[in-house]
Amino acid sequence: MRASRKSGSEAAEAASAVNAAAEAVKAAAEAPTRSLGRRLVLGTVAFSIVFTLAAVAVRTWSAWKGNLTAMTAELALIDKVFQRTLAKAIWEMDRDELQSHVDSVSHVSPVGRVELRIPRPGRPPEIIERHEEGEPASTLAPSLKRQLTYSPYAGSTELVGELTLQGDERVLWARLRSELAGIIVTQVIQSVLLAGLIMWLFNRMVTVHVQRIARHLNAVTPANLDELLKLERRTASRDELTLLEGGVNQLQGKLAEYLERQRLDERDLAAHRDRLAELVDEKTAELRAANARLEDLSRIDPLTGLANRRHFDEVKDAEFRRAQRLSQPLSVLLCDVDYFKRYNDTYGHAQGDQCLKHVADVLKHTFARAGELTARIGGEEFAVLLPGVDAAGARSAAERLLAAMKAQALPHSGSEVAPHVTLSIGVAEFDPQTMDRFETLLHHADKALYRAKDQGRNQLAG
Repeated sequence: MRASRKSGSEAAEAASAVNAAAEAVKAAAEAPTRSLGRRLVLGTVAFSIVFTLAAVAVRTWSAWKGNLTAMTAELALIDKVFQRTLAKAIWEMDRDELQSHVDSVSHVSPVGRVELRIPRPGRPPEIIERHEEGEPASTLAPSLKRQLTYSPYAGSTELVGELTLQGDERVLWARLRSELAGIIVTQVIQSVLLAGLIMWLFNRMVTVHVQRIARHLNAVTPANLDELLKLERRTASRDELTLLEGGVNQLQGKLAEYLERQRLDERDLAAHRDRLAELVDEKTAELRAANARLEDLSRIDPLTGLANRRHFDEVKDAEFRRAQRLSQPLSVLLCDVDYFKRYNDTYGHAQGDQCLKHVADVLKHTFARAGELTARIGGEEFAVLLPGVDAAGARSAAERLLAAMKAQALPHSGSEVAPHVTLSIGVAEFDPQTMDRFETLLHHADKALYRAKDQGRNQLAG
């Protein structure tokens, strides 16, 4: 009965939601609107202006580059025409002929300045220059510089001068101005035609149909959801408006089916509520197990599988307090791989990781009794915690570890103490009279480790 009353209330809420949506559409239709066509016109005009300016700039730049290329080619052709005659006049020292040729070159249209440099042994070169009076030096026009050579007889070539041709910048600007007017006119015409075509097509193909859809949606109520939208279009192809028409009709159909589906959903929800509670309990148990596994992994060194520094720090404090409380012996070994940096440099870091794994395996087999803890506390540094073991027992265990490493015979060509991988070991025992913290015991073990290194490595010190 409660489910029936709840389903009825949901149905009423759904009908109310449909009415509210219809009212919202009606209010939106009655509100002042900004014409989509007007915004399209403004956007198209703005785009046309920007497009026209960009296109004119690009085409003007292209025309300028083309004029520079053409003028360079013209200068090369002029040089090719006059090079032989100028070289001959210089060689024959015909001043009148030389001046006549230079004047002829300077009067050619694209040439703005001519400079002829004639070398003279033991004296400054003679310079013959022609350019318009009052014309400043051009920085934009291209220039061409050529060496003038003359062959007085077969097999002989003599350098007689250097010819420099500077293009006339005024000619460049005149050519560009003549092209620019045509560029602007044609680009403006293209942009105007394109903008007009876009606006006409948009109004014909989109605007009228969007207005039709808006009127239809404004008239939709829960009572007429079965009246479908039909756009009056001649085209038979499917496009975005066809998809929008189908979407509106599909939405109306879904709204009509909503009430019935809501009732079925409520019934299914009641049936699955208990099952959901069971699943939650199962997932909670799985999550607890996963958290427990994660907690274990956070205490394991991922490379060697030994305990990491965090686990070592947790256990050492507990064992230290037990040794203080029960007056039991407690020893620590600090082990360091000898010349491990050289091992990495010689065999590579990947092989160095394998070496650390081998060392960890030896430590696991050597210290496998209950209560003994082996941990990796640094890059190549390991620590062994030995509860209930005095200094003599710790030294004996360290000697077994050295022997086991020797038996492994892992090659180490960079070592200075042995042809195989070795360890230096520092041994320290807890002294209740002088040590009130575990860090003091660890400090003694560290000092012993350094003594083992100073004494030649591959040994233990305590």
